[in-house]
Amino acid sequence: MRKNFGSRILLFTVTAGILTNICTAADETSSYQEGLRPNIVLILADDMGYGDISLLNEKSKIRTPHLDSLGREGIVFTDAHAACSICGPSRYGILTGRYPMRNRRKASNNPNGFGPPVIEPNRLTIAQILKNKGYDTAAFGKWHLGMTWPTRDGKPLTDTNSETEWPRIDYTRRIADGPTDRGFDYYFGIPASLDMVPYVFIENDHVTEIPTTVKQNDPPRPGPAGKDFEPIDVLPALTRQTVEFINNHGIAGPQQGKPFFVYMPLNAPHTPLVPTRSWQGKNELGDYGDFVLQVDDAVGQVLAAVDRNGLSENTLVIFTVDNGFAPYLKPEKYESQGHFPSHIYRGYKGDIYDGGHRLPFLVRWPGKVKPGTCSDELVCLTDFARTFAEITDYQIPEDAAEDSISFLPLLSGKEHPQKRTSAVHLSGKNRVSFREGNWKLIVSANTSPRTPQRKQSPPCELYDIEKDPSEQNNLAEEKPEIVESMFVTLQTILQDGRSTPGKPQKNDSDFTLQPLENTP
Repeated sequence: MRKNFGSRILLFTVTAGILTNICTAADETSSYQEGLRPNIVLILADDMGYGDISLLNEKSKIRTPHLDSLGREGIVFTDAHAACSICGPSRYGILTGRYPMRNRRKASNNPNGFGPPVIEPNRLTIAQILKNKGYDTAAFGKWHLGMTWPTRDGKPLTDTNSETEWPRIDYTRRIADGPTDRGFDYYFGIPASLDMVPYVFIENDHVTEIPTTVKQNDPPRPGPAGKDFEPIDVLPALTRQTVEFINNHGIAGPQQGKPFFVYMPLNAPHTPLVPTRSWQGKNELGDYGDFVLQVDDAVGQVLAAVDRNGLSENTLVIFTVDNGFAPYLKPEKYESQGHFPSHIYRGYKGDIYDGGHRLPFLVRWPGKVKPGTCSDELVCLTDFARTFAEITDYQIPEDAAEDSISFLPLLSGKEHPQKRTSAVHLSGKNRVSFREGNWKLIVSANTSPRTPQRKQSPPCELYDIEKDPSEQNNLAEEKPEIVESMFVTLQTILQDGRSTPGKPQKNDSDFTLQPLENTP
């Protein structure tokens, strides 16, 4: 349902545990015009809570003017979710349009910077979709989906976490199976999270400097590092590179007129919390608040570049996040100060509850998206593949984007009979949730957990998300018929290798659910 803000900010009222959206109905905006091939900018923040953005949480202790402006100038989706509540699997879903439990690495596909490639060699990505339609495709930021690092002896790494393996790496040679082998014409960024080795920048498929020292980040993870690499410089470098790429496609740039796709997976506000000096001390929450403000400023710089280069009218800009706020930053510290990074939602990064995977999702597209609107329709980050394909009239083959549904009609205000009505989510703790309408079922899987499931979690959980968005009232015992029906549907979705219409596909993993009666 599309709605209008009707005021300067999006307001929510919480009464008796019920989230009430008080936006008023909006008129339909103009429909999408074929053949425009809009530029697309997809910005992905890292480990940022739904409640950190002041547009989405009026009580936020962090004021985010550029993100707020982005939301007011377009549409805000209030029921958008990642396919997984941890970094790597979430990115897999974003780039492939496929649920990460179908991948052979499942919830464990969160490799360090030396980890092997997660995206299968022949798997279609959103970058390849757009590249095939004539786009310049570039990625600036944290990859975190593995690569094949060359070794001195030609043999693959056997344990990427072992310090004894790292000296075998030959940093002078090409790194295979990274972004430029998955559809991107250009890449500049870091191989994994900013607190994961190696501490180097990569440009296309080579490091920008040979690691000659050992550095230790926070948390302490010593490892090979470039002499000039400093964590505090990463976010400014990614922002600068992105702005330069947009400038090159602007009104006076050498690539003027050629459509482009920018994927900007930021390193922030993931740990280590390293706001630059100009942002230090700007927020009462300390380094975390300062780092979120710097993320907001990075978004502002990108938007300014789009506007300055005369590209606004034909550029689709999307901001979202890979997963929720990181619990190891001790959310209780911030909550005691009146700031709730997950807003009213339960849980954080790694959790199966909505605080782990319900995300900010802001979209600006002048002339196509009516400013100041919001939508409570269900969206998953796997949906980029079919959305971008529909925009560019690309025909996706049967064996690709199996869990992707286009949200393009939701942007243009059209009726959407094929809109998403269900979604599957994976936690970092071996649990699976299935959203079907207003119902959310949580069960366990038979795979080895990344981390042990919390003992206090009940074997099966069922929530009415509309009436109980904070997931406090488990209705599983009261509604066994709904539990059973949803469980059967979820099993079918997993077994068929797809959740969208089409020929069943083969999963690359052995991911299965534990029977309800045996779920621990």
